[in-house]
Amino acid sequence: MEKVNLGSQGAIVSRMGLGCMGMSEFYGERNDAESAATILRALELGITMLDTADMYGIGDNEELIGKTIRGRRDEVFIATKFANVRKKDDPSYWAVSGRPEYVRAACDASLKRLGVDHIDLYYQHRVDPQTPIEETVGTMAELVNAGKVRYLGLSEASPATIRRAHKVHPITALQTEYSLWERHVEAELLPAVRELGIGFVPYSPLGRGFLTGTITKPSDLDSTDSRTQRFPRFTGEAFDKNQLLVERVRAIANRKGATAGQLALAWVLSKGDDLVPIPGTKRRKYLEENAAAVEITLSPDEVAELEAAVPQDEIVGDRYAAGAMQTINR
Repeated sequence: MEKVNLGSQGAIVSRMGLGCMGMSEFYGERNDAESAATILRALELGITMLDTADMYGIGDNEELIGKTIRGRRDEVFIATKFANVRKKDDPSYWAVSGRPEYVRAACDASLKRLGVDHIDLYYQHRVDPQTPIEETVGTMAELVNAGKVRYLGLSEASPATIRRAHKVHPITALQTEYSLWERHVEAELLPAVRELGIGFVPYSPLGRGFLTGTITKPSDLDSTDSRTQRFPRFTGEAFDKNQLLVERVRAIANRKGATAGQLALAWVLSKGDDLVPIPGTKRRKYLEENAAAVEITLSPDEVAELEAAVPQDEIVGDRYAAGAMQTINR
């Protein structure tokens, strides 16, 4: 797996990372043994960046990663996040905080769960509208100076917020959703981060699995899978109409001798070496399939064909439910 620069502050990561969220929550039942095996297989394949957050499984995901990589810390670039506040004794509780005292406490808790002495990339998961970004990033910079964090990142922040943050301390990466069926970043966000020398980490580059073509009806997702509750594109009429777009991608992939998911990932990779997508999976089978996408080269005509197959005005449904939509692009 090729290594690339993430941003302009010295971070070097694999061309593709591994999103670990679904291993502990949101996407169906857990299997920690298979998830751990998937993480270790990722390292074998040269995938070095593991993406987690303190809210995934309310700490469980960080603990899983920490146990799995013990003794192999030098092989891993750990990216984790704070700001989404949840409670073990009340999983339904959800708030956003960028308060300095919370930032410090959250970092120490993540370090303990991960079992490491530093975090490679520390993101603010969501921007707290009640706390000036300068205060939050100023506190994050203190963590860098203390040796607890190496690089700083933001997630789902607006261009204006990114610029303000970058003046306080250099931001290494922005993480925001980007895929064939979610291209809003192309208008303002990508140009802004490229101007500032900030790397871009697309999450959900497979449309939360929808673009793989393996989810053909809502019943393919079990009762513990949150996609049919939290994401409007997976529900009702929207599901059926969006499925037509995936069928077009699958037809192109068949001609290319690839899977729909591999072609969707190859499309993201074609957008620049400064993009490091983090497709998530909890199974070795899909990890290996995703990793093989780095070997696919798309011509300009093939890129255009894929974009024409998934027109933005034909995608039905917001990318989050209404409440969650209010927490992004702040």
